[in-house]
Amino acid sequence: VERVVFFTPKTQQIEELGPGEIGFITAAIKEVADTRVGDTITDDRKPIRDMLPGFKPAIPVVFCGLFPVDANDFESLRAAMGKLRLNDASFSFEMETSAALGFGFRCGFLGLLHLEIIQERLQREFDLNLIATAPSVIYKMHLTDGQVIEIHNPIDMPDVVKIAEIEEPWIEATILTPDEYLGSVLKLCQDRRGSQKELTYVGNRAMVKYELPLNEVVFDFYDRLKSVSKGYASFDYHLTDYKPADLVKMQILVNNEPVDALSMLVHRQRAEGRGRAMVEKMKELISPHMFQIPIQAAIGGKVIARETVRALRKDVTAKCYGGDITRKRKLLEKQKEGKKKMRQFGKVDIPQEAFIAALKVDS
Repeated sequence: VERVVFFTPKTQQIEELGPGEIGFITAAIKEVADTRVGDTITDDRKPIRDMLPGFKPAIPVVFCGLFPVDANDFESLRAAMGKLRLNDASFSFEMETSAALGFGFRCGFLGLLHLEIIQERLQREFDLNLIATAPSVIYKMHLTDGQVIEIHNPIDMPDVVKIAEIEEPWIEATILTPDEYLGSVLKLCQDRRGSQKELTYVGNRAMVKYELPLNEVVFDFYDRLKSVSKGYASFDYHLTDYKPADLVKMQILVNNEPVDALSMLVHRQRAEGRGRAMVEKMKELISPHMFQIPIQAAIGGKVIARETVRALRKDVTAKCYGGDITRKRKLLEKQKEGKKKMRQFGKVDIPQEAFIAALKVDS
């Protein structure tokens, strides 16, 4: 440590900082990332064995990938995330690559609201355009050849004929909530394939323990919990083990092209409901183009939900006054053929907010 400074409120250099005093130290730290909130500073020659008690790091609940729209912004994104990490200890990230989206980061958040705030700050404060992928967890794939692989990105999932079994991580969640919101909290947990383990009361607050698949938690569980309890419920969890699950890979196709950022693994029983809700939300968010845009949710080659964004249409018959109807039909047929060709070669612009909004649907 080169110097110790105390705030009075002006800075004043001193020999030591005592309990309750606020100041800072200057040390030979090469990178700010080497330090984090909650670290204990000790003497290098006479180090203490245990860290000072009382600090617990925030546990991320939602994990997703953030990728720059422009690949040249990758280093700027890395620097921006490092700066945000300094004043937000609950935000974590590590490098990730995608065949479709390029280089980016796998990030951990406290919820979808936290994700939205971080993305908004990256856009406003650092002038970055980003794509957020669907939240996910790490799955274990047992292949037919006996090999076991781990994937965290749905686009890396092997062909289903090569998969013998899929295991997903389960957690034990502890939820504290006022008694008046207990019914809504229990229903939320049951809807997310939860299994109740324990229910006790501490005064007028209920403490309930549930076993839940982490896959159901990372989407919007934390935000829903705060919603049904009007913000009074608290949520903590720890991983327990992996269990077999009937999971399927669901893709969102826009104009017959898969959108990697919205691919996800979902339970087979919930796939149709979530797929239908997502395509309906995407229909609202994608503006009309000069050609018709089909939006589909598909599992493999089977389409389970579809919506269509109608094309912008020019009135090509406006100059026809009276006369034979066949003239109007020819103009309409010509317009139809043109839009068909445009749909084949046209590119659909998906707004950035559509990626997060599509994940917040209630299936």
